[in-house]
Amino acid sequence: MNPLIQAMAGHGDTLLAELEAIYRDFHQHPELSMQEVRTATCAADYIEALGYEVTRGVGVTGVVGVLRNGQGSTVMLRADMDALPMAENTDLPYASTVKTKDEDGREVDVAHSCGHDFHVTWLLGAARILAEHRDVWHGTVMVVFQPGEEVGRGASSMVDDWGEGRFPKPDIILGQHVMVGPAGTVSYRPGVILSAGDSLKVRLFGRGSHGSQPQTAIDPVVMAAATVLRLQTIVSREISPLDNAVLTIGSLQAGTKENIIPDEAVIKLNMRTYDEDVREQMLSSIRRICCAECDASNAGRPPEFTTLSSYPLTENDDASTRRVAAAFNAQFGDMTYEAAPASASEDFSIFGRTWQVPYVFWFVGGTDAEVYAQAKKEKQINKIPSNHSPRFAPVIHPTLETGLQAMLTAASVWLCSEHEI
Repeated sequence: MNPLIQAMAGHGDTLLAELEAIYRDFHQHPELSMQEVRTATCAADYIEALGYEVTRGVGVTGVVGVLRNGQGSTVMLRADMDALPMAENTDLPYASTVKTKDEDGREVDVAHSCGHDFHVTWLLGAARILAEHRDVWHGTVMVVFQPGEEVGRGASSMVDDWGEGRFPKPDIILGQHVMVGPAGTVSYRPGVILSAGDSLKVRLFGRGSHGSQPQTAIDPVVMAAATVLRLQTIVSREISPLDNAVLTIGSLQAGTKENIIPDEAVIKLNMRTYDEDVREQMLSSIRRICCAECDASNAGRPPEFTTLSSYPLTENDDASTRRVAAAFNAQFGDMTYEAAPASASEDFSIFGRTWQVPYVFWFVGGTDAEVYAQAKKEKQINKIPSNHSPRFAPVIHPTLETGLQAMLTAASVWLCSEHEI
């Protein structure tokens, strides 16, 4: 048996009970991106008590813990901490009722509707096993609790604050995400596993007037409507059907009253791509279409573009992923499989891309296995509440133990090289 999994098994149900309580606590106390003060403090205090060298406030609220255990590889394990500005609608006894102020000062509901509470809990469990069983591994472990994944700023903020020589340079970076899928399963993929994601805000400028005198106005509502329709042709008419891409207009805001033609309209859009050339082509097309529609409307000035967030491709290192896959197959058997690329995006890869270090990212299923099987039989998988749904509610067991086992199994590839894994 894998020595780290054997060490975990030696704790019996005690460790899982402790981690379940931690998970429920995090779920009930979600914090917005770059505001994860309580979560970061809990994580830092926990690993500090285990003997890690802890640095707090890395990239605003990030936490880095280092545990040295002789010669060997340096393995970085990462978990994101932030929650979403949305209300939870799960009816769970530990559901969030938190409200807080966002960066713009607006009061919003807050919920862990993406599963980052699981990610933090898994990493704390792995940190404990590694700290309390140093006899079965060697090398250096670096546990990283990252802020701001949901706004695409957390990984960059930590990298910018990293400093030369402040922390060991990892030989491998490992991360995981709870997703819709049968609980108890783990899925991986060499190469591209998550899309690149770009979100833009586009301001279109018109000329306001009375609704009864449209001839005196340049109507930004019509301009925005035409722009939205035209943007939909990028994927359908400009991108090859052999390439995958998504473009979604998530927000169109203009005006305050039915008989007032406003001065401007604002479009917010999101796009996902799996190839850098396709990404650049789409970004160029978006600008071309928005500018052309403004010209067609005789707008007095060109549109204004603001990048809201930008996530690079998550492209797993091929050789490292195959090593992790072999360990997963040995540990999980037919409960692990190769996944298709997901259209979600992550800033996890920024660490590896910046430092030129290989990384591996994988998925852990969180859906009740019977519920998933029934939905699959009825061809209704898309109706299972997914990440970012107000009804997203991964089952605690076996999701908790599977994620912990997966992280320890992957880490053991570099930390337990002399052991049979």
